[in-house]
This record gives sequence, structure tokens and C-alpha cells, in this order.
Amino acid sequence: MDRSSLSRSRRFAPAVALAAAAALTLAGCSSSSGGKKSEESADGASAGKATTPRMTIALVTHQSPGDTFWDIVRKGAQAAAAKDNVKLVYSADPSAANQANLVQNAIDQKVDGIAITLAKPDALKDVVAKAKKAGIPVVGLNSGVSEWQKLGLMEFFGQDETVAGEALGKRLNEEGAKSAVCVIQEQGNIGLTQRCDGVKKTFTGKLQTLNVNGTDMPSVKSTITAKLSQDKSIDYVVALGAPFALTATQSVSDAGSKAKVATFDLNKDLTGAISKGTIQFAVDQQPYLQGYLAIDSLWLYKNNGNYMGGGEQPVLTGPAFVDKSNVEAVAQYAAKGTR
Repeated sequence: MDRSSLSRSRRFAPAVALAAAAALTLAGCSSSSGGKKSEESADGASAGKATTPRMTIALVTHQSPGDTFWDIVRKGAQAAAAKDNVKLVYSADPSAANQANLVQNAIDQKVDGIAITLAKPDALKDVVAKAKKAGIPVVGLNSGVSEWQKLGLMEFFGQDETVAGEALGKRLNEEGAKSAVCVIQEQGNIGLTQRCDGVKKTFTGKLQTLNVNGTDMPSVKSTITAKLSQDKSIDYVVALGAPFALTATQSVSDAGSKAKVATFDLNKDLTGAISKGTIQFAVDQQPYLQGYLAIDSLWLYKNNGNYMGGGEQPVLTGPAFVDKSNVEAVAQYAAKGTR
């Protein structure tokens, strides 16, 4: 990524990160889950825990079953909840209509705040309006950086997916790539589409998109394998999530392809793959920070009337590249499930 892109992507993040670091004294957290919904509290927390009145905050995402990315988001949210004396209620569904129903459930429960992802914002427009009418503050995270203001959300925490995609496209040029395939694991997800569109804007080679069923990893593997077998010119596979990148490396092997693999997002296994060279690099958006700031921002608003980004700008948590040059520094945090 060039310096101008990096500066642009972190324009607001440093001040926010500093404030979060100053306030963050991580405490123990106990949780229980049942199906797609769970209540996560900080009953075992002690050091640094807020003495403000107990709040209930709902975190509602578009997580698909088995997508480990969201474990990192939740871990950050749990840490903020532990510090802030917040009862965190987590629920998720990849279906936009079902996600909207989960938000409605939170409204019916009269929670003190709601944090949501906007993978398919049109489906959430009406229910967000209902939350606002009920006097419940709503913030966005992870997905929907181009839509959060249109829906009237108070704040947003995440990366600009178009900027991230553009940065990856430039990196492909630097790597000498000529033909790449961008693998989308969830059709209709605006953030994933923006990533591939961003890559296309700056990549000077040929870019194809490939839709796969992200909830069925054997199908993901076979679909990518078939594509690589059919088109031997592909020299880079761009995945949009760590589990799919790891699967793509298997597809490369099965297809007898010489393609390299790059991806968005991290996890523990992916940092190991970067160290080994089976994956070239990843674009990190810091999901732990997204979850943490979303919950902490609602606590700050309810107790102090604070806004991050002034209600006009998103708080950007990425993008940043992780490759062999810096993966060891990141791996220690990925091992703890915080990167």
C-alpha cells in the first residue's frame, strides 16, 4: 500500500485507538450461548470494571455458521462489555431478513444500544428507523461504511472496503500478477463486492470474480479447484476471508496450479501460512478493534454523550498489510485471538 492510502485509511483511527488503549484494562469474561443468540456478561470481571449502571447492548451481525472471523469481533466486544459493566447479547444470521428480525427482537427487549453490521443495508433500513424511533442508539461495524450515514447510524467502525481493495490491487501489480480471480463467499454482501470492485480499479491485469457458497467449505474447495483447472492463466487467487484463503491453497494444489494466494483478514492459522509462504499476504482490518469500539462507543454515548468521528466520519480500523516482513509481530496477537 502506498503511504497516501495508508494515511487515508487511518486518518481517524490513531486517536481512537489511543483512547481505547488508555481505557482498556481487560478483565475476565464468562459467556453462554444457545444457537444463534447468546448473552455474554462480565460477572467474573473485577479490575478496571466500570461502576456505571448496568447496560444491555445487542450485537447483531451477518455471521455465517463456522466463520471464525466473527470470533475475533466477539472477543473484542466481550472485552469492552467486561470493562464497561455491559450485558452483551450476541445474535447473528447471514440472511438479511433474519438479521432484521434479530434487530427487532433487540428493540422489543428494550436494550440500551444496538451494534449492527450492514452487509445488506436495504434490508435493515426499516428496522434501524424503528430503533431510532424507540430512542435506542445504533452504531455500525465491519460492513456498510458507504451506507451507515444513509441509514442514520450514529457511528461506524471498520475499514473502507473500496480503499482496501484498491490497495490490494496495487499490491498485485507490485507482485507482477497478470491474471487474478476474486472469490466471493457470500453473494449480495456489499462489503465483499466493494473489495473485488476496489481490486479491479487498480489492478492492471485481468480480474475475474468467482462466487462460492461460503457455508459449504467442501463446495468452496471444489469450485475454486475447478476454476483453476479450467483457467491455467490465473496466477493469483484473492480470497475475502482467512478460512477461504486456507481452503484456496488446497485448491491450488489439487488443480496443479502455480497460482499464489492472497487474502483479506487474518486468523491464527493464516499467520502461520504467511510465515510458511503458502499465502503471500493478507489485508488486516482489525476485527477485534471493531467489536471493542462498537460496544465501548455505546457506553461512552450513554454515559458521557460522546461521539467518535463526530458523527460524520467513520472510525477506520484498516487496511494494513501483513506479510513475511511483519507477520511474526502480528502472530503473537493472532495466537490470542485478538488479530
